[in-house]
Amino acid sequence: MIAVTKPMPAPRLPRHGCVDRPKVNDCDSCGARALSICGSVADSDLARLGDLAEVVKLAAGAVLTREGEPAPYVFNVTTGSLRVYKLLPDGRRQIIGFLFAGDFLGLAIGEFYVFSAEAMEPTTVCRFRKGPFRALVESSSPLEHMLLHRTSHELAAAQNQMLLLGRKTAIERLASFLLDLPGHDPARPTVPGHVRLPMKRGEIADYLGLTIETVSRVLTRMKANGIISMPSQSDLIVERPDLLRAHAGGEI
Repeated sequence: MIAVTKPMPAPRLPRHGCVDRPKVNDCDSCGARALSICGSVADSDLARLGDLAEVVKLAAGAVLTREGEPAPYVFNVTTGSLRVYKLLPDGRRQIIGFLFAGDFLGLAIGEFYVFSAEAMEPTTVCRFRKGPFRALVESSSPLEHMLLHRTSHELAAAQNQMLLLGRKTAIERLASFLLDLPGHDPARPTVPGHVRLPMKRGEIADYLGLTIETVSRVLTRMKANGIISMPSQSDLIVERPDLLRAHAGGEI
């Protein structure tokens, strides 16, 4: 359980979040601003955006949203990472995405969350009440344009995920995932070929529609063939990017 602090009277907070009101200049100093929708906001609107924001700090494993619960907020990830998933009626989990600094969550949903979101590591998000945030969007053309761009990008990503799950083999899925992952976490750039893995093997399996045994077996095969090396459970080095791309494209 994460401690809850209330520096000033405020609505009741979710039991898993620690919320601090941001200072006026927090948006100016935020490292994720250039990567997020906030980067499109004119300086004249930035103070308004900061006034709407509540900073939520999550420990690894803490819940940000829970499927089926009321959805009064939208969120912008500023540090760390989240896993987003849905539960099937029989209790199985399908991870539908991994979010990193700069990603936005929750604008397209209705009155209730249609997914759950949990922190994979210590994570910070800015949360906004939907009504005031939408009012700001309606008065800011750059912000509205950026949200439309993000929505289009998410649609394209969903289509790619359908192709990944529906047509690609296990090694093609994992190779595609390893090639794409660094580009989703630009706030923490790494040396070429380095892939951060904040998620567990079982979470990769859930996302790719595979079993954890298959993921482990494919990674072992890639290591044996000199395509990758793994200095730790959370770090992977692509030693042969040409072969990894060939596997992702089904050329091998």
